[in-house]
Amino acid sequence: MRKNVLVFRPIPDDLLARIESEHDVIVADPRQPAQLPAFRAALANAHGLIGSSVKLGAAELAEAGQLEVISSISVGVDNYDLPCLHRRGITLCHTPGVLTETTADTVFALIMATSRRLVELAAHVREGRWAANIGEGLFGWDVHGKTLAILGFGRIGQAVARRAALGFGMEVLYVNETAAEPRDLVGRATRTDLDDALQRADIVAVTLPLTDSTRGLMGLREFALMKPGAIFVNGARGQIVQEDALLAALDSGHLRAAGLDVFATEPLPQDSPLRSHPRVTALPHIGSATHETRRAMAELATRNLLDALAGRQPAARFDLAAFAARAAA
Repeated sequence: MRKNVLVFRPIPDDLLARIESEHDVIVADPRQPAQLPAFRAALANAHGLIGSSVKLGAAELAEAGQLEVISSISVGVDNYDLPCLHRRGITLCHTPGVLTETTADTVFALIMATSRRLVELAAHVREGRWAANIGEGLFGWDVHGKTLAILGFGRIGQAVARRAALGFGMEVLYVNETAAEPRDLVGRATRTDLDDALQRADIVAVTLPLTDSTRGLMGLREFALMKPGAIFVNGARGQIVQEDALLAALDSGHLRAAGLDVFATEPLPQDSPLRSHPRVTALPHIGSATHETRRAMAELATRNLLDALAGRQPAARFDLAAFAARAAA
């Protein structure tokens, strides 16, 4: 049975054609002002949605009276009103797994870049300021042998831990209440609580999902607990960090540097101090942004959508019931 599908972010032409072979499709990206009316009009009749990076809250979902499934081209699901989806029995799919290694690469690249001051020193060369061998004032700091604390120990956190412990000989601490330690990290990663991790780590990396309990997790108290001269890296969600508190820790010199791929507001506002702060290495949310990974994410999201609309079990269905149970606990 053909159904109505709203594609709200561009996907590869061959995947779009695959959806069109089974269903009636409207493509409308609400981030483009000219396409917003078409998006709103299509919501009313849509049985399936596929896309990412668009907030679909209670107001938008109320317009989608026939909605059966949302297939998100992302691993994070914080753009969606999860209680509303659960109440209405709407299936939510996402794309975990296929972006794990690429995102871990990005997080570890930020660890390397901030520790060795790579962006700053590349600019030193590009701007013609390299006229002699650099002095101690431009030296970086070793990564190997340091202590890394990973906040969140799901797929991405564990992949970062492998790079750190197995590749760079780092001591790894991790904060996660439920994660089972993978066999290859037994004896190489130690579970601890948040305060202990912050106090002991030379580098703190965040790989947590955004939830009610993690929103604003890193604030003045948490940054104050970190070692003087420590480095903070966030490759998860910007809202986990209270940015004013981070800026205060950087401005005071308590933190040596921060590597950030995510921000509370994206794109980062032009007037944000994080854009030009001398202690910040800022990236435009590129965690999974490689040709190979974005293709794999779109393929998985397409399979999820078509399976769900056909009444089959999608490969990566987000467990809304488990989410509701945790929220009620």
